[in-house]
Amino acid sequence: MIVSVCLIILGFALLIKGADFLVDGASAIAKKFHIPEIIIGLTIVSIGTSMPELFVSTASALEGYSDMAMGNVIGSNVCNLLLILGLSTVIRPIKFQRETRLIEIPMCLVFTIIFMVMCNTAEGISRAEALILIALFVGFIIYTILMGMKGEKFDSKGKTQTEEIKTEENIPLLKNIIFIILGIIGLKFGGDLTVDNAVEIANEFAISEKIISLTILAIGTSLPELVTSVTAAIKGNSDIAIGNIIGSNIFNMLLIIGISAFINPIIYNKTYNIESAVLVSGIMLLALFPKIPPKNEMNRPNGIIYLITYAFYMFMLFSI
Repeated sequence: MIVSVCLIILGFALLIKGADFLVDGASAIAKKFHIPEIIIGLTIVSIGTSMPELFVSTASALEGYSDMAMGNVIGSNVCNLLLILGLSTVIRPIKFQRETRLIEIPMCLVFTIIFMVMCNTAEGISRAEALILIALFVGFIIYTILMGMKGEKFDSKGKTQTEEIKTEENIPLLKNIIFIILGIIGLKFGGDLTVDNAVEIANEFAISEKIISLTILAIGTSLPELVTSVTAAIKGNSDIAIGNIIGSNIFNMLLIIGISAFINPIIYNKTYNIESAVLVSGIMLLALFPKIPPKNEMNRPNGIIYLITYAFYMFMLFSI
């Protein structure tokens, strides 16, 4: 028990430092190539922070633990949206870019509904449906690449040409690529240490597979998103903070479940529909926030609403 606790603490340390490296490196590269930070958050950062979910869900699928593979992803997405985005917003209000309001949030909502429909047809996700999910993810990546090609137009933010040239010259590319790689490695090993040892402690108290996947595994594999988004919020990189959450949720549903179900078709437990409903409701609320004064941003009261909703959800989960 004591060894497990110490390893969890070490995992947290790796997560914090890894997130710091990842945010700094990704933000610097975005500025160098005039790529919007929201695009970096949707791709490099979100994929990097979703590595724990990828490893946990694919390993669960290989071993035939469908509940754990599915619960990890759905629970992580609920945690990402309500807990992590809520906490990030309480730390510093997040401003929504036009593309985020009009394209990325609705896209995440549509993908989530498609995912729910697939889960509730037949017994779960078949290999054919897994291929559809992977194809949708490829389409999402193509979208982010197209948006990235228009980066200078979206990310000027009032800088003068002289300031942009100066910023570009002062950013060493290799150094920041190394920062991103080190950040992802730190997040991966930090997530592994934290999750593995948390599960070991939970097993000693005979907690069910579903509860483990929706709580310890979901929160544990979301720790990279938590630390990365909070770090980004503290540093004022709100585009990376929200891009990380939206990108991670899309990555989890489309690619992670797509790969996991292709390896071994996943049987869906209908009791997860409660979590799926909470997730869809949360995304719909996120789409409304930019329309509520102060417009085009998610403010601290909005973040508090998310945190209260997550606390109530966790209370209901342990009460049922």
